[in-house]
Amino acid sequence: MTLPAAFAHEGAFGVDEVKRVKGGDSVSLNSGLTEVKDDDEIQWRFENTLIAEINVTADRFTVYEDVLDGRFRDRLKLDNQTGSLTVTHTTTEHAGYYYLQINSEIKRFDLIVYYDKVTSVSVIEGDSVSLNSGLTEMKDDDVIQWRFGYKNTLIAEINVTADRITVYDDGLNGRFRDRLKLDNQTGSLTVTHTTAEHTGYYYLQINSERKRFYLRVYDEVKSVSVKEGDSVSINSGLTEVKDDDVIQWRFGDEITLIAEINKRTDIITVYEDVLDGRFRDRLKLDKQTGSLTVTHTTTEHAGYYHLMMFSDLLRFSESFSSNVFRVSVYDSVHCCGPTEAVIRLVLSALVGVATVSIVVYDIRSRRAERDQAHIHTSGT
Repeated sequence: MTLPAAFAHEGAFGVDEVKRVKGGDSVSLNSGLTEVKDDDEIQWRFENTLIAEINVTADRFTVYEDVLDGRFRDRLKLDNQTGSLTVTHTTTEHAGYYYLQINSEIKRFDLIVYYDKVTSVSVIEGDSVSLNSGLTEMKDDDVIQWRFGYKNTLIAEINVTADRITVYDDGLNGRFRDRLKLDNQTGSLTVTHTTAEHTGYYYLQINSERKRFYLRVYDEVKSVSVKEGDSVSINSGLTEVKDDDVIQWRFGDEITLIAEINKRTDIITVYEDVLDGRFRDRLKLDKQTGSLTVTHTTTEHAGYYHLMMFSDLLRFSESFSSNVFRVSVYDSVHCCGPTEAVIRLVLSALVGVATVSIVVYDIRSRRAERDQAHIHTSGT
């Protein structure tokens, strides 16, 4: 069966069905058939990659689990009666577009893999960061596993029954080598000497319970200052927000969401009531650029603002960019911004020089007048 050239273009088909599944659970994508006919050819593709097919004439029934770096290994089930596809033990790497082709008919599914809660953590490059398991102590039969990234790679585990604590720091091209520390009391994970390549999703599984963390490692902090009571604009750096972009602004150590633009749904939202309402009636979000303005600033608006730019939030894409800004709010009586401070210093110096010049000129003038008077007296 020849794949239509239009398959290569994501926008060529509308979405026939949107499916949502909680990470770790199974999801079935229904072919719509009650039974497969003798001459049917059925193909399932993830994005543009063939992952399963049925060819009744050739008596072929195949799942391709090793494609895409094995992300579907031991996770695909194909119903030989209906051609429906089930994905088991889902993770965010299974989120995306699935195409079903039955002979010449094409159907498109958008699979969204979600988690009940994502704990966001940020750290400056080079520092250490701890991801808290939430346990105070482990039980005798606990099995704890930490995994990283869209491939769900195992990086650390504790098996209390087997009395085994292991860190797998040579995987993923050694990015975690000599950087992982596992707390043998709580199961919490610490990443030391962080770099940008440690940014991403960390999955914690404690027996059957799952938690998800997003760690962002920042290599640069941009500083912005504003006089208390004035407005401050934090520039996204964009000239235009694209059609599928999701722009999020978050604040503080907890990275609390305060504003976002979702171009896919064409919705702009400011979350003014979070953080005890400190941002109420103070946030303005530029629809064109995604830049954020905070008006009527007070000292409680000082802190770290995190800008996250996703290409597709619904599928929790890990390929997004982000920046962090440190906003300082100063009182004009006690402090001023660095630029203003320099200007004041220069003006003070100029005023000082001018004052000295006037004094010198006055002294010289008086001296000249006195000398002139002396000459006049002597001449007389």
